[in-house]
Amino acid sequence: MKLDELIAKTKESLDAKIVYAEPYETDGVTVIAAASIGSGGGGGDNRIEHGRSGEGGGFGLTAKPVGAYVVKDGDLRWVPAVDVNRLLATVGAIAVAALFATIRITKRRSDDA
Repeated sequence: MKLDELIAKTKESLDAKIVYAEPYETDGVTVIAAASIGSGGGGGDNRIEHGRSGEGGGFGLTAKPVGAYVVKDGDLRWVPAVDVNRLLATVGAIAVAALFATIRITKRRSDDA
């Protein structure tokens, strides 16, 4: 793929459609899901004396759900997505930090006595 083709495809992929899903309606409730998008890319070319040349590039895209807009009876509300794995990791890290702090405080008190 040529570098200019890569740039064109990158521009096509970075559209509002990728952040907000198509509205989904059922039983009078409309849901529009939203995501957080991250992307990056790069490319380059090389030409040497003997007529050889090369070029290349790459592009990466990540998406993470962040929530959804819900329209019901004319009222709009935001419903955040809950990342259970991240929540558990955070709670675990806090618990380990509290455990280490408790051990350290207990050790200092026993050394002072």
